[in-house]
Amino acid sequence: MPPKTFNLHWGSGIVVEEASTEGEYKRPTIQLLEFTDGETQGNVQIRFCHYSKNGAFQRSPLILDVSELADLRKAIRKCPRLHKLLSRLV
Repeated sequence: MPPKTFNLHWGSGIVVEEASTEGEYKRPTIQLLEFTDGETQGNVQIRFCHYSKNGAFQRSPLILDVSELADLRKAIRKCPRLHKLLSRLV
């Protein structure tokens, strides 16, 4: 399966790691974005997002239910680069 791509107004690239869990109403997701084109080419950024239950990307803020934290933590641990960057937040 080809990698997921993204296109933002300051650059585009690929999703190199993705941690997600199934919530009651959505799929909370944290992505490690690697820019391959545009003014931010070569940079990495973290995107906090979510998908609808049918898999459509949602352009609204990620809101986590506290019951989703444990499963999302497990998913993040399977993404070594993302885990390392997020550990710098706490």
